[in-house]
Amino acid sequence: MASTVSPDRLDSEHFSPYRPDGKLYGFVCVVTGAEQPIGRAIVNELAAHGAACIYACTTTTTTNTSPTPSSPTSLFTQTTTLHPSTKIIPYPLPPQTEETTLALIDECLNTFGRLDIWVLSPGLLGPPSITTTSPADLHSTFSTNALPAFWALKWAPAAMQKKCDKGKYPNAAPKDQSYGSIIVVTSVAGTYGGCWGPAFTMSAHAALGVVRAGVAVLKGTGVRINAITAGQIDVGVDLRGVEGGKHQQFPPASLQSEDVQRTIIGLERAGRPEEVARVAGFLASGFSSYITGAELRADGGSSVMNPLSVPV
Repeated sequence: MASTVSPDRLDSEHFSPYRPDGKLYGFVCVVTGAEQPIGRAIVNELAAHGAACIYACTTTTTTNTSPTPSSPTSLFTQTTTLHPSTKIIPYPLPPQTEETTLALIDECLNTFGRLDIWVLSPGLLGPPSITTTSPADLHSTFSTNALPAFWALKWAPAAMQKKCDKGKYPNAAPKDQSYGSIIVVTSVAGTYGGCWGPAFTMSAHAALGVVRAGVAVLKGTGVRINAITAGQIDVGVDLRGVEGGKHQQFPPASLQSEDVQRTIIGLERAGRPEEVARVAGFLASGFSSYITGAELRADGGSSVMNPLSVPV
């Protein structure tokens, strides 16, 4: 295990969140679930703060000849237009296994010589009831919602500890200390029950368990791990049939009426993907340098307003 980061190294100019060119300047990042609304918003957030490269990982293996607004090609175009110095690399990652995780880490190190941020923003609701949940459904939800965080915890920290000189690419910066942040985007279902079907709730608990177990695992590495637990987020879907939601990341906001949202959510509305992304940007940066093993809730205050209620 690497030695503990010396306190006098925490204020390295290359990791200062106050640097004028962006709090994430020079960082090489991985974002999974980039085809999902929250994943797309996180890619944009990291790019807005100076990241050098972002691997925008999607579950699709091929690119359509006619890109849709949510396709990797469209994501690449939209983000690089706003932030041309950040290199966005659409990266197919279906599914994220131990082998595919190692392959992506090798790609980052071989191309850029460093890895700094790993954001896991997967999402598979699965069936809404226990009677419709098969063993295959249970396996799929855990494989999508929890296991990728475990593989990132197991393998990414060694890569994040590697130091390097300044690279020859836009927004490059030297890495003179071990630094890394693993961010797991999950649901408040990791704390409550009844947010959707049992498979979703169980896998969200497991994802939060990876974060809590990760604190001891990461001691002395300079790498942190935290969770963002999202409440009711408007991800742009309006499902008339509950069964149709099983392949979405979060339950659709439309399952709660506006009157219900005003009653049980402190901010009286559903959240937006970019509001979850801003929390990810904070956890990726040095502004959160003394935060690890935490669960940051982006739920508009609903858990405080209604500690015994559930989001849906």
